[in-house]
Amino acid sequence: MRLTALFLAAGLVAATTASAADAPAAATAEIKGADGKTIGTGTITEAPHGVLLKIEAKGLTPGWHGLHFHEKGDCGTPDFKSAGAHVHTTATVVHGLLNPNGNDNGDLPNLYAAADGTAVTEVFSPLVSLKGAGGRPALLDADGSAIVIHASPDDHTSQPIGGAGARSACGVVK
Repeated sequence: MRLTALFLAAGLVAATTASAADAPAAATAEIKGADGKTIGTGTITEAPHGVLLKIEAKGLTPGWHGLHFHEKGDCGTPDFKSAGAHVHTTATVVHGLLNPNGNDNGDLPNLYAAADGTAVTEVFSPLVSLKGAGGRPALLDADGSAIVIHASPDDHTSQPIGGAGARSACGVVK
């Protein structure tokens, strides 16, 4: 009886270890407003051909907001300009998911905040990876990256940021 219980326990530990090892790579971002207070979280999960981003936020102005991956893991300034430009792979950067000349790798669909300021979304981006899979830019590279929520919606065509306006929230991807 004791031997059976020991084998069952060992099997449970092996199954738990195997399932944890098989889990996709993931990263998180604590999203903060300009006042430094946490307003939400971002969870990024590696997928076979990109990443799945889940955002949960509160305290946003109701309506649509531009949402982008930015090139530096630095949200240290109140205007969040320390996060740099959008993630991109070339010196020539064309912004906009609807731009016929292409788009930069940090482009994402807009985020909608309800009348109470809450926003929950899940979006897929085939343009980046966590660690450089498939030759896509790595969000977890040497200088990191950030998730930035803008004050206004992105029109997905205008240069340089689709008219998305000021950066209103930022989270360092870890």
